[in-house]
Amino acid sequence: AHQTYGGSWKFLTFIALVIQAVFFGICVLTDLSSLLTKGNDSQEQERQLKKLISLRDWMMAVLAFPVGVFVVTMFWSIYIYDRELVYPKLLDNFIPAWLNHGMHTTVLPFVLIEMRTTHHQYPSRSCGLAAVCTFAVGYILWVCWIHHVTGVWVYPLLEHLGPGVKVIFFAALTIIINVFYLVGEVLNNYIWDTQK
Repeated sequence: AHQTYGGSWKFLTFIALVIQAVFFGICVLTDLSSLLTKGNDSQEQERQLKKLISLRDWMMAVLAFPVGVFVVTMFWSIYIYDRELVYPKLLDNFIPAWLNHGMHTTVLPFVLIEMRTTHHQYPSRSCGLAAVCTFAVGYILWVCWIHHVTGVWVYPLLEHLGPGVKVIFFAALTIIINVFYLVGEVLNNYIWDTQK
């Protein structure tokens, strides 16, 4: 039972794919809603659409972009360094290369296309960074909890780090995901030229 504890939810890749699926689902819903309410004077529908747009923009800023870019860059950086730490060669027998790219590569072009085609209103920087930190710390605590319960680290890489190094490693990852948040904000402002 320890092997299955946390299921797929213990992997950031899986969580990131769920985030992307929910986010792009909301994008489709937003587009459909705005098409259906065009030329309609209903204040209530207008309000609901604004809420949906706010949710879409918040998800893009805080989750879809930083978590997506984080998963792609971290996975491939570690994979290039030593694939056994994140994606042992043994997995090639069960998971075709296209599926690996589906999980660890395609997120990036899709999220960049979304950023280029749709203007997103970013939250205030302090709120955005606080939300990203909350997500990062929440995930780190979840990984530590799984280790506490099962005695096994979700990522083999963590087996090789001492306690002090783990703390520095987790802090560094939290800083990196915050940097990706800022990159997203800067890129969004650059594309849409929305500097205040």
